[in-house]
This record gives sequence, C-alpha cells and structure tokens, in this order.
Amino acid sequence: MDNVRCMSSVLKSIAFKDYATVFISSNGLKFTVEESKCAQVNAFLQSDLFQAYDFTSDTLVFRINLNVLMECLNIFGGAPGQSFTSLKMYYPADGEPLGLVLEEGGVVTECQIKTMEADEILDFNFTSIGVQNKIIMKSECLRDAFSDLDISSQVIEMLMSPDSPWFRLSTFGHAGKTTNEYPKDSDMVESFECTKTQINKYKLTLLKPSIKALLQSTKISIRMDNRGFLSLQYMIKTEDGNTCFVEYLCAPDEDNED
Repeated sequence: MDNVRCMSSVLKSIAFKDYATVFISSNGLKFTVEESKCAQVNAFLQSDLFQAYDFTSDTLVFRINLNVLMECLNIFGGAPGQSFTSLKMYYPADGEPLGLVLEEGGVVTECQIKTMEADEILDFNFTSIGVQNKIIMKSECLRDAFSDLDISSQVIEMLMSPDSPWFRLSTFGHAGKTTNEYPKDSDMVESFECTKTQINKYKLTLLKPSIKALLQSTKISIRMDNRGFLSLQYMIKTEDGNTCFVEYLCAPDEDNED
C-alpha cells in the first residue's frame, strides 16, 4: 500500500478495544471488535485498496493487539501534509507474527506483531432478507443529532416508520425527553425504505463507540431487522479516493422492551 493512512484511518474508527480479530481472504481484510457480546463492529479493507495483494490460502483468522498495530502503522507520525508512508504487510503462516515493513523518505522500519488464536466471534445473523426498514442518510445529519442527544440517558430509542414521523431518535435523561425527527423527503435522506413501524431501544454505551466511524464517514446506512437488531454501515472515503466500509451491529435493549 502506497499510503498507510488509508488503513490506519479506518482502523482508528474501530479502536475502542485492545484486541481485534482479523480475517484474511482473497477479498481483503476484515477487522472485528466486540463489546459485551451485544455489539460488534467490522471494518472492511478490500483487496483493491492495495497496490499488490497476494493471497493463496483458505481464509486465515487470528487475534491481534489493535493498539500495537495502530502504533506500528503510525510509527512515522502519519500527520496529514507529511510525505506518504508505504506499507508492505505479510503473514507467513498460521500462528506466525504479522509482519509490517514501513518506508518513508528512504527510512525503513520493520515490525513483527504477535498473533494469537482467535476467540469465537458472535454471529448476529443479520441478513438482508430479515431487514424490514432501511434509511441512507448523509453522515453530517446524524453527527448533529448525536451531539444534541442527552448523554445522561441510558438508552437511545429509534423509530422507523412508513408514515410520519418517518425516522426519530429519542433519549430520556435528566433534562427529560429529547427527540430529533427526520422526514423521508429531507435533503439529508438519500434513500428511505420502510415497510413496518419499528420502535427499539439500544444502550447508549454500546452505540457511543460507533461515533468514531460516524465522524470519518460521508454516508450512513441504518437498517433494522425483524428482531430489532440494528446495523449502522458507514461509508468512509480514504485520502486516495477509495471507499471503505465500517459496519456496527447492536442488539436491542431487552430490559426496556414493553
């Protein structure tokens, strides 16, 4: 990869836990982080983001210290405006360290990061077949909404409906109930596909880590399936114009269900 910031910026959006599970396949890399078995975030780095991508095995899975990986990727500083840092990454075999070779301005640094056996990843079984409601919005709209929400609230309530108020976010904190509503014909809404009224609550502590991805994204796809599970898919544009996706999955808060 000619510019390591394309990778480090995406991984920064999911770095709210120390460890991540890495999946390597012919399609690219997937980094998965979980929170209390109730929320899961997946960052996808497609193979075409790399100038060269050579993969000749079955899917490989391992666990890695995400903080250490981020430190290695940013070892030259990586601030915007500096010269690009190139990256060569290799994984010789199952159980071997993950190798990184970074080069900037003729200076080369090589890193070896210990890999571990992956823990079992929770399967949320979130499929397009079960999706009942879907909205695609500009991210700036949701950024403003999250900044207005009452952080003293334990949950955030999401309403999606084929009728008014269409899409609503509510919190219930010390200041009372706070709501933000978005009609389907809003300039901020690019696509609106709702077949059934759904109202679900989600723990705010579980959704807060997704704000990192929200801040970097340009668009967001919000989906609810027939069980009330939530998918937030963020579209992130890299410095070189490529597109990456970060998906956040969250289970509904059963303690607050009527």
